[in-house]
Amino acid sequence: MNLVIGITGGIGSGKSEVTRRFEQLGITVVDADVAARVIVEPGAPALTAIAEHFGADIIGEDGKLDRAALRRLVFASEDERLWLERLTHPLIGAEIQRQLKAADSPYSILSSPLLLETQQKALVDCIVVVDVPEAVQLQRAAARDANSEEEIRRIMSAQMGREQRLALADIVIDNEQPLAELDGVVGELHKEFLARAERSA
Repeated sequence: MNLVIGITGGIGSGKSEVTRRFEQLGITVVDADVAARVIVEPGAPALTAIAEHFGADIIGEDGKLDRAALRRLVFASEDERLWLERLTHPLIGAEIQRQLKAADSPYSILSSPLLLETQQKALVDCIVVVDVPEAVQLQRAAARDANSEEEIRRIMSAQMGREQRLALADIVIDNEQPLAELDGVVGELHKEFLARAERSA
């Protein structure tokens, strides 16, 4: 497998803005959130298990998982969240590995909100943390997802704390700056990662 760069950050930190710029540079981005959706597609065994555990109401009329309803349930109960993680994390990990093996760019990126909290960190060669203050996380997440502040705080408390995340980072991207500056930051990192990929080839 080629060089894999892990990108993570708390909810509302702007990971997607960062990874989108790498994609525009031709780099394969494997998104753990996308992998999490793949494993619960209609007909998937994980979706059946979730419906059996939480009840048929968790499935929408279109046969798909009602992700918003599931999120409310699991972030309101630690036990339910842990049950769901035990079911899905190994499946998500397998799907991520499948996608990384298929990547054909000089290096690839694994974007995951739970990179540091799960075994996914073992899949990456370098950890990049996209960082903003918690107040900015709240503001951005509320504007984007129309979640209540209480819901966002629950999600944040289930993720690793900001200080701990920063302590584990190899590289930190300060994403409180204007988006225009992000182009330059990503461009420089792209050059660095291309050079690393060449050295490790």
